[in-house]
This record gives sequence, structure tokens and C-alpha cells, in this order.
Amino acid sequence: MAEREKGAMTVREAGHKGGEKTKERYGEEFYEEIGRKGGKIGGETTKERYGGSFYEDIGHRGGQKVKELIERGKTLRGEK
Repeated sequence: MAEREKGAMTVREAGHKGGEKTKERYGEEFYEEIGRKGGKIGGETTKERYGGSFYEDIGHRGGQKVKELIERGKTLRGEK
């Protein structure tokens, strides 16, 4: 791994530092508030827009992808 220049930071470190500064300035409630879109919590807007079955569909697709990756890994390891 290459050495970093003195004073350099990763993108992750910079993001964390910025988040901490924002929390100091506006408080934790600020993050709670921006987490709500139009006064709604979490996926309520998405559910209204696409319907409840949307989450079932993307969950199924995700499960199928995981299943496919597991099978591919077993094949590569010679387990099948």
C-alpha cells in the first residue's frame, strides 16, 4: 500500500470529519430531519410511488442474485 502524504486523508475520513462538524453545528436532530422526505419516514414515498409489491420484487431479485453468486462460488471451488 502506498504511503500517504502528511496531512492527506481518505475520502472516508474527510466525510466523517465533515459529518462531525455538521453535527456540532446543527445537532443530531438535523440528520433526523433531513432523513425524512416531505415529512415521511423511510420508504413511505417509494411505497406510495411504486406500491408495496415493489419491495417484494426487489427483495426477490436480490435473493436470486445471492443464490446465483453462491452457486458460482461453489462451482469455482469444485463443490458441485
